Amino acid sequence: MAKQPMKQKQDPDTTGHEWDGIQEFNNPLPRWWLWTFYLCIIWGIWYVIAYPAWPLINGATAGYKGFSTRANVAADIAEAEAANAAINQKLASVELATIAEDPELSGYATSAGAAVFKTWCAQCHGSGAAGAKGYPNLLDNDWLWGGTIEDIHTTVSHGIRNEVDDDARYSEMPAFGEILEPAEIGQVANYVMSLSGTPQDAALAAEGEAVFLDNCAACHMEDGTGDRAQGAPNLADAIWLYGGDIDTITETVTNSRYGVMPPWSGRLTEAQVRAVATYVHQLGGGE
Repeated sequence: MAKQPMKQKQDPDTTGHEWDGIQEFNNPLPRWWLWTFYLCIIWGIWYVIAYPAWPLINGATAGYKGFSTRANVAADIAEAEAANAAINQKLASVELATIAEDPELSGYATSAGAAVFKTWCAQCHGSGAAGAKGYPNLLDNDWLWGGTIEDIHTTVSHGIRNEVDDDARYSEMPAFGEILEPAEIGQVANYVMSLSGTPQDAALAAEGEAVFLDNCAACHMEDGTGDRAQGAPNLADAIWLYGGDIDTITETVTNSRYGVMPPWSGRLTEAQVRAVATYVHQLGGGE
């Protein structure tokens, strides 16, 4: 059994714990530390009572001070909206084409539109508006339904091929896999590639011209340049929404595409819709 160490007269009592013959003195905590600890407990109790703290089924205890970060944000938003009320009213009422003629209004619309775009549009069209597969690039001049500011405003307001807005832009390409034979689809896919000078099977492309004129020219025009009024894309400019390789074009002809854009007029104010239309129009692709 280990020998117990001798207790000196000046030594305090021990805690009774021992590890390999080492004992722990029962030294009292410094008073400053104890008072700090007690004050923290008191402060914590006050904080729980004063501010939102305990989670409940539909929220949390509100606290007697009634503090709310949501309410603070709402107040800040209301203050900003009040400050911009006059210019927003002006933006919502002037002719769209005249916005660019007013430097102050144009600058405000562009800045506000950029914020709207990054909040609501960038998820699909990208933060720089360059688009992605299936989502149009807004920086070029390849516009379906037109790229004027009025056209963009209409598209943003009502959306594309949605079932919510009766005025949505609407076009639908049939799935030619149910109409044409696989050989004919291969022929017309090669012919479509030839319209933009993309390498293709020349023999199949020559055979596909008749298939194109019989089945596709009504919407895409005989020269393949498309018809914006009915949302039929230009097939001769090598700008592709889903891809321009033979496999992708074959897939498009066989099964069609059906991209949908929601209407924003119900979610955004008229001023916000006009602001984002102005922003998109000035990116470089608007006409």
